[in-house]
Amino acid sequence: MSENSEATDAPSGSTAPQGTAAGPQPEPLRFFGTTWVERDGGYGLRRVGVTAGSLAAAVASCFVLRFAYQGLEIAEVGGLIGMLVVGMFSVCSAIAFRKTWDGFVRRPADPSREESLRGLKSIGFIGSLLAYFVRSLTEAPGEKLRRTEYETAVARYTKRRSARTGNPAARKGAKAKRTGRK
Repeated sequence: MSENSEATDAPSGSTAPQGTAAGPQPEPLRFFGTTWVERDGGYGLRRVGVTAGSLAAAVASCFVLRFAYQGLEIAEVGGLIGMLVVGMFSVCSAIAFRKTWDGFVRRPADPSREESLRGLKSIGFIGSLLAYFVRSLTEAPGEKLRRTEYETAVARYTKRRSARTGNPAARKGAKAKRTGRK
């Protein structure tokens, strides 16, 4: 969420000097941009596309992993290695699914830890694709988190702007105090 600090003194509804609207700006989502705010601009079609695309990518990835496993069978590396490979992809996919799903719900508490899990999430890419698929059935992945942050920022901005409007010296109470002092 970004707040336009240069436009904080501009009247509500006006534009900042750079041509951007005053106040907080919505954070774009991958594949959706900022269409999630008003759910316009082809939002529904994009959701259908993301849902179908992530499912198709997950299915294609499963076929690729199957071909890789068949390559291990052809190489006759042994049953233990085959089980380790299947186990590794299963565990990494489960962890990647969970971490991707958590990323849609809340911001990571420790970004350096998330960075260290990037390799594990790359190995478990099928889990990430499936999390993306399941989440896109109900909303744009990450929309709920970003919408909450955006609405909170807009409410804070509106409250801050309404608290500073007008000249405090020109208020009724200020005149009464000045006249009482003479």
